[in-house]
Amino acid sequence: MAQKILVIEDEPTLARLLSYNLSQEGYHTKVVDHGGDGLQEAIQQSYDLIILDIMLPGLNGFEVLAKLRQKGNSTPVIILTARNAEDEVVQGLKHGADDYITKPFGVAELLARVSAVLRRTMSEDVTVDKQGTNEKVIQAGELYIYPEKYEVVLNGESIPLRPKEFEVLLYLVQRPGVVVTRDDLMNIVWGFDYIGGQRTVDVHVSSLRKKLEMNQQSVQIDSIRGVGYKLVASIIKK
Repeated sequence: MAQKILVIEDEPTLARLLSYNLSQEGYHTKVVDHGGDGLQEAIQQSYDLIILDIMLPGLNGFEVLAKLRQKGNSTPVIILTARNAEDEVVQGLKHGADDYITKPFGVAELLARVSAVLRRTMSEDVTVDKQGTNEKVIQAGELYIYPEKYEVVLNGESIPLRPKEFEVLLYLVQRPGVVVTRDDLMNIVWGFDYIGGQRTVDVHVSSLRKKLEMNQQSVQIDSIRGVGYKLVASIIKK
């Protein structure tokens, strides 16, 4: 069965380009040219991927993405940003985008990113659904991680993490006190075929810090300038 992709793009030529090339690759594609309409379509229908432009009539791309995530919609999203607009990339990732493409872009890059995001998402879905009879627990101070369930509990309360945030945290917790480079995190968590930049790692680590900040004395992610990150915890148990 063909995977379904929603394209939210108001520029007609680009929308046709996206729709045509995705269809040629076997994807079932629908195009919506308005932010508000695109949001409703994404909520009411099930899609495997959303390609979302930032500049849209009605709601802009950031607003669409934020409202989607607020409603618990976890459909992977690739945002389309302007060239050299790093602030757009960072803002999009913070709102929950899974990847980005800067305009103008080539068809080969587009298809490679779409394929990579869909492949990672399918892998995550399989992992999240696994249920083990002997549940493994990793403890770091007052932080408890349940790898089989993608669940994190801090001070007795569940901490909602997106899949990539969880995987970054798990990788760091399994290497307490060890400096992990951005390249290592990129390759292990996103895969060797990921085309995005290291800024993606920084944004996810920044988000993790905010979600763990209530327990800074027990768990802390330190930045090692020019290298990567190190997790410091008072107690590590497996």
